[in-house]
Amino acid sequence: MSYYYSRTLTIPFEEVIQKITQNLQQQGFGIITTIDLKETLKQKLAIDFRKYTILGACNPQFAFKAVSIDSHIGVLLPCNIVIQEHENNCVEVSAINPLKTIPQATESSSLRELADDLNNRLRTAVDNLHYNKPLQQHTEALPTGSISKTGNVPIQG
Repeated sequence: MSYYYSRTLTIPFEEVIQKITQNLQQQGFGIITTIDLKETLKQKLAIDFRKYTILGACNPQFAFKAVSIDSHIGVLLPCNIVIQEHENNCVEVSAINPLKTIPQATESSSLRELADDLNNRLRTAVDNLHYNKPLQQHTEALPTGSISKTGNVPIQG
């Protein structure tokens, strides 16, 4: 079992980012960070690199449960999704595999159960990239407020 799982698509890079973002939202995640590695390497190191974006996906309910169980588990948050374009113009989407990373970080059975649910949601978001509509949704994990375009989740009082 690998520390990630992925799918390769033959649709445009920007469309893949849009689709994975939508699929993640349908699974209860918001995007809280976006790192354009191509642009960063160009600006900081003057290196030309392929299209490579890292999305930091967060499910607030899972994050709260996880840090309530183990205050140091935040080093594994948010869940990273990598979108990269390869030389053959195929676009690969990779997601962290919580079943591999969380059990190695802790012996907590509660966190392992949480990792199992996270795994199901992340894998569903990635697997559903091949379909026009999601096969399985977990919208009950969405925060009660809307997620802004910046990905910030408003605090509800």
